[in-house]
Amino acid sequence: MNTIRVLLADDHALIRAGIRALLEKIEGIEVVAEAGDGREALKLAKQHAPDVFLTDIAMPGLNGLEAVARVKKKFDGQLHMVILSMHTNEEYVREAFLAGASGYIVKGADPSELELAVKSVMRGEIYLSPAISKSIVAHFLKPNSDESYSSNILTSRQREILQLIAEGQTTKDIAQLLDLSIKTIETHRTDLMKRLDIHDVAGLVRYAIRQGLISTET
Repeated sequence: MNTIRVLLADDHALIRAGIRALLEKIEGIEVVAEAGDGREALKLAKQHAPDVFLTDIAMPGLNGLEAVARVKKKFDGQLHMVILSMHTNEEYVREAFLAGASGYIVKGADPSELELAVKSVMRGEIYLSPAISKSIVAHFLKPNSDESYSSNILTSRQREILQLIAEGQTTKDIAQLLDLSIKTIETHRTDLMKRLDIHDVAGLVRYAIRQGLISTET
C-alpha cells in the first residue's frame, strides 16, 4: 500500500506537534507539511500534492472551512479532507461537509480516530466521530442536494473579507493582504453588510462567530 501523505493545518503549534506525533506513529502515514492558517495551507497543498488535508476550523486570515472549499474546487477528487474541531454542534458539522470535507473528528476524540479517519477517507468513505450523529449530515451528502457551502449568499471573497474584518483588520490591511484596492475592499464590505442586513462591525463579528469563520476560543 502506498504511503498516505498528509497536510496538517492548525494555528496552534503545540497542537500541530501533538497531532503530527500521533500520525507519524501510524504505519503508512506521513506528514509532508504543516500550516498555521488556511492561506498557507493552500500554498502547501499546491506545492506538496498531499493525499489528505487535515485541518482545524478556526484559523486566522483564512479559516479551515474556506480553505477546504477552495482546496475542493482546485483539487476535486485528488485530495481528501478531514476537519479536526472542538465543535460538535450541527451548524459546524453541516458547513464542513458542504464545504467538501469527507471526515470530521472532534478534538476530544480518542487518538485512534486519526488513523480511522485518514484511512476511511482515502477509501472514499465518510468518517464522523462517534460523538456526532450521522443523521446530522445525511441530507447534505445526497447527490441531488441543491445546497452548497455557505448558502448564506456571500461569495468566497466576501467570506474571506468578513473574516478579516471580524479579526480586527483595517481596510488598508485587508487591501494589502489580498492585493486589492482599498476601494474594492470598501465595496465588498458595503455589499456584504447589505446582503446580511448587518450595519455595524460588532454585528459582523457576531455573525462570523456563528458561521464558524472565527472562534472565541483562545
